[in-house]
Amino acid sequence: MLRAAGDVLAERGFAYLDLGDLARRAEVGKTTVYRRWGSVTAVVTDLLLEMAVESVPRADTGSLDGDLRANARLVLRTLTDPRQGPLFKAVLAAATCDEVTAGALARFYAARIAEWASCVTDAMDRGEVPADTDAAEVIRAVSAPLYYRLLTGAGELDERVADRAAEAAVAAAKAGVFSMGGSAE
Repeated sequence: MLRAAGDVLAERGFAYLDLGDLARRAEVGKTTVYRRWGSVTAVVTDLLLEMAVESVPRADTGSLDGDLRANARLVLRTLTDPRQGPLFKAVLAAATCDEVTAGALARFYAARIAEWASCVTDAMDRGEVPADTDAAEVIRAVSAPLYYRLLTGAGELDERVADRAAEAAVAAAKAGVFSMGGSAE
């Protein structure tokens, strides 16, 4: 059922999700689908939960630069994947006008950011960045340029862009930009 929902999101977008159609695609009974999920947003919520659980674990290269480069390249692979890219676009679009989807998406990203934030806390322990660095903000800074290009279609979305996003986040973190105690000097 979740695979069918992901397929429809990737192929046609959130507006075309229909529980009856999903039941047919998944070859399960409509009543089972309505009883189990009750709404398309409940299906999307479960889809995002499954995606968070099945996501690739964070890298541990031994350096912040290596870890964030691995994160950026993972995000790049996801967003440029023929199925995952359109699926994320559809979920992001749906989240702008559907509160349940927005909440599910926020939980998905909270789980992914929490997973990768440990590479920043490890870097704090190694003295690579200030001890009061906001780890979650560093991870968001890596992904933001990639998502911007996905959503706007402005510019290529390739390894060069991913590497530059990681390098910028590392430089900013080392400079104290993400310090929770205030702004960088």
